[in-house]
Amino acid sequence: MSDPRLAARGKVAVIGSGFGGIAAAIRLQAAGQQVVLYEARDKPGGRAYVYEQDGFTFDAGPTVITAPHCLEELFEVAGERLAEHVELLPVSPFYRLLWPDGERFDYGGSGDQMLAQIAARSSADARGYERFLDYSRRVFARGYEQLAATPFLRFSDMLRVAPDLAWLRADRSVYATVARFVRDERLRQALSFHSLLVGGNPFDTSAIYTLIHHLERKWGVFFPRGGTGALVRALVQLFQRQGGVLRLSTPVQRVEVVEEGGRSVHRVHLAGEVETFERVVSNADLYHTYEQLYRGHPAAAQMARRLERLEWSMSLFVLYFGVSGSYPDVAHHTVLFGPRYRELLREIFAGRRLPDDFSLYLHAPCVTDPGMAPAGHAAFYVLSPVPHLGKAAIDWSSEGPRYAERILAELERRVLPGLRGRLVTQRFITPQSFAQELAAYHGSAFSLAPRLTQSAWFRPHNRDPRIPGLFIVGAGTHPGAGLPGVINSAKATVGLMLGEPALEPAA
Repeated sequence: MSDPRLAARGKVAVIGSGFGGIAAAIRLQAAGQQVVLYEARDKPGGRAYVYEQDGFTFDAGPTVITAPHCLEELFEVAGERLAEHVELLPVSPFYRLLWPDGERFDYGGSGDQMLAQIAARSSADARGYERFLDYSRRVFARGYEQLAATPFLRFSDMLRVAPDLAWLRADRSVYATVARFVRDERLRQALSFHSLLVGGNPFDTSAIYTLIHHLERKWGVFFPRGGTGALVRALVQLFQRQGGVLRLSTPVQRVEVVEEGGRSVHRVHLAGEVETFERVVSNADLYHTYEQLYRGHPAAAQMARRLERLEWSMSLFVLYFGVSGSYPDVAHHTVLFGPRYRELLREIFAGRRLPDDFSLYLHAPCVTDPGMAPAGHAAFYVLSPVPHLGKAAIDWSSEGPRYAERILAELERRVLPGLRGRLVTQRFITPQSFAQELAAYHGSAFSLAPRLTQSAWFRPHNRDPRIPGLFIVGAGTHPGAGLPGVINSAKATVGLMLGEPALEPAA
């Protein structure tokens, strides 16, 4: 096994066990490749980590499960069925939206119910919403069904879909597109906030992302029994049943590309050992992949400099807390809008300090699955979008506790009465946590921002064009962030890999 070509033949390293990495590992292993999945932390999942504290189970995120067919496909390629291993529980309404004056809007669930709520506000906007539904459906048909799992490796690939993008008016923002259909400002907020779920400012994110509305209407919104962590465990076990190897607490220090016999192999350097692979799939942070893992490679250095010039998504402050008792009137997913919308988003994405106000997303998993907390208790997490570390130099070690207290006070005032007197446990993560624990550039929570000029061909490619044998999955490559996005990135990437010629045997 001294010849790297022999040691590497048929072997693939997947770095990072987020959903993109796990999905790629399952597809490759099911196709007969020998896959080793490396994870730096003590548990799989990447951003879908699980914190267990004082009897409570806290999913670090994501918590909104959509497009379940993406998950079903992963089991099907391995000859199994998702339903035999994971129970997806429907969530209704999809989201409850609350404004500071107490106005409430239940988003999703029954389409008739949502239309009735809009009609109660404005009959003209009800008609506009129906037109928006049709537009979202057509964007979905072209932007998701045709393009989501299609890699863009050449500029000609971009030219091929340019007429579609022009027809979709992808140059418009999500908010500007929604505003063409409805006039009521709060309805505009209700129909545009989704881009925040993939790290984008609704005022900058391409109108392609209006497809999320139809995607949720088509397939629903779900929560796995046992939490997102239970879904991660089921996927890892599927990978292992196929013969795949998972190595936890095994950070990859660097990857060395070596030319042998006219082909490249990748030497993966770990603490005290080196393993050789034919190809590498990186689900690690995009910048970390090029700046650290492939440091020393000229093409990687150039890519890292390019990434430094691009726009990165905002970060998040996430507070996890458990309480005694329950709040029966709270929805599973609640969005609490602040007093400002456009101005707040401008400060989050382009400001140089922490805004004075905030909008919040409250996740209450016990509404759907009481087992996420001890009997007689309830678990929550609340997140606030905040500037990433490259925008605002905030000392989160001192600001974090103060910010957590401000958020708890707001939740107590608006939706969880008596909250602070019922707290049992709490913890939080900040942009600094994303940077330190996930090696996320600038502490960005969703990798590159989903702007049109950073999408499709303009986004870093699923196959690196200058480092042979390096492939990318996850939020940083096509099609982008969000659970369907990263799982489809794995489908696109593995499709490329399986279409390549195998490593030739050594002479």
